[in-house]
Amino acid sequence: MRDPRISAIRKGLKRRGRLMAQAVSPPRRSLDAMPAQRTPKDGYVAPRAPRLVDSPVFVLSSVRSGSTLLRVLLNSHSKIRAPHEMHLRTLHVHLARDFTADAMKALELDKEELEHVLWDRVLHLELTRSGKDIIVDKTPPNTLIWPRLQRCWPDARYIVLLRHPGAVVTSLTNRRADPDHEQIRREVLDYSEKLEEARQQLTGAHVITYEELTADPETVTRGLCDYLKVPWESGMLEYGKKDHGTFRPQLGDWSETIKSGRIQSARPADPGAELPPRLVELAREWGYPVD
Repeated sequence: MRDPRISAIRKGLKRRGRLMAQAVSPPRRSLDAMPAQRTPKDGYVAPRAPRLVDSPVFVLSSVRSGSTLLRVLLNSHSKIRAPHEMHLRTLHVHLARDFTADAMKALELDKEELEHVLWDRVLHLELTRSGKDIIVDKTPPNTLIWPRLQRCWPDARYIVLLRHPGAVVTSLTNRRADPDHEQIRREVLDYSEKLEEARQQLTGAHVITYEELTADPETVTRGLCDYLKVPWESGMLEYGKKDHGTFRPQLGDWSETIKSGRIQSARPADPGAELPPRLVELAREWGYPVD
């Protein structure tokens, strides 16, 4: 039998080690913190190169908001390819020599546009392999860089997926072994602010909620198909009968709930969950009841 005292000591040492590493590490520039407007050092901004995929679809959502469920429902459609999280924002181009930028400039390219070409090629390759017509990327951190996605694909389409912020906080808290409650609330707030920004500024985005998706999946998926201009297919609601790849960490939800192959009701927000005032305000803006 495992000694509970040993387990507690190991857990404490692990947490202490993580905190010490954070304390001595230099500040890290977040890959998600990309400005809406480009400010290259030399002032050169490359023109947009032709795209292989003109109108990809991006699901903008917070983490723990049902984006994996939405992905597999869409991926169950005969004309829609919605693969695992692709994390395009972490695919970077490195101009290794001083003269490389000059060489690219002579080709009317710069670092950002080279990355856009790479992202576009990845989407096109996946879409071609699938034999389908529409590709959807549901990576939640895309929400944090939506202005750059808009620069890359001016004709992209967006599905804004909302969930009660209190439920997101609860889900994140339950998922993590040693939750930092302040950090979780800050993370959810960051996502929620960018979601609201996208909801307000992306004209024509299709807005749905996780609660509606699980309560009435047929109506919601019919609306999504109308938005994407494809006929609705009843097989979308039986996603467990289709192959969606492996469910594993860093590529989306991997819980037993999503592996069940069945649409299950959304868990409500914990009424006792402590939310920052701004999260309460956003929840009300999205039509959620908040005490």
